[in-house]
Amino acid sequence: MCRNIRSVADRSVGTLLVQRRGAVAVEFAVVAPVLIGVMFAMVALNRAFEAQNLLSTAAREGARFASMDRDGMPETGMTGNEKLSEDIKNFLASNGLDRDSVFVEVKDHEDPSQEFNIDDPANDLKLFEVHVSVDYSAVSFTPVASNSDYTLDAVVVFRNGRATLSD
Repeated sequence: MCRNIRSVADRSVGTLLVQRRGAVAVEFAVVAPVLIGVMFAMVALNRAFEAQNLLSTAAREGARFASMDRDGMPETGMTGNEKLSEDIKNFLASNGLDRDSVFVEVKDHEDPSQEFNIDDPANDLKLFEVHVSVDYSAVSFTPVASNSDYTLDAVVVFRNGRATLSD
């Protein structure tokens, strides 16, 4: 009699395990799309934060160049503003952003509607702003609708100080 009860109990546990395996598969089928969606959202958000950090770093490094003694640095026929813009675009291109989608502007800090010429001796010791921007669609791994696109930008203010480089 004990033997019959034990075999019935073993069969019942086995049936329960088989039924439970089906429940786990259903639970996974419900939860997996949510987890995958969260994972892709985190990747997209991380890409936006990374691009914003790169823009800030590029603007700061470009402005730092402008505040140094630039004699002999730009190629022949290239202005300081063009050199600054090219350096920023090269930095961003080396970090995976399309250089053609990056916009760089050098503006007067007191009147941001005016361009600022860093080579003009009249602008020595004046504050200027470096604006670097890129559309999110150029940074995103996924397509972005034109009505949902927005601009990532960074602005840094520096003094056109012409600090001398030391040897």
